[in-house]
Amino acid sequence: QVQLVESGGGLVQAGGSLRLSCAASGRTFSNYAMGWFRQAPGKEREFVAAIAISGDSTYYSNSVKGRFTISRDNAKNTVNLQMNSLKPEDTALYYCAARPTPSYYSNSYSSREYDYWGQGTQVTVSS
Repeated sequence: QVQLVESGGGLVQAGGSLRLSCAASGRTFSNYAMGWFRQAPGKEREFVAAIAISGDSTYYSNSVKGRFTISRDNAKNTVNLQMNSLKPEDTALYYCAARPTPSYYSNSYSSREYDYWGQGTQVTVSS
């Protein structure tokens, strides 16, 4: 089992920034690729960003590319999501997720491949 706890959400004005963090505990963090997903009210959960075990390979949805940056610290068992130039349409509950994989460099945007999920942290962007 891997336990994931997100933090850093809040209320911010459009154009502002937030930094989300996800702390992992349980199994060896460096055995898992990580991802961030979000779900807005009335909408399906959608992929935001992913990072491979290596930390060198990342992948972003088109809607956040160039504005968000995902990173991880395998020594501290954390994964972060730096969100800049926030827009009202970024408002959602943001989830951290872990995907077991033998590959050091693979990423995935499919939520079905992630086995462990946090409870989420709310991000609200006002216009």
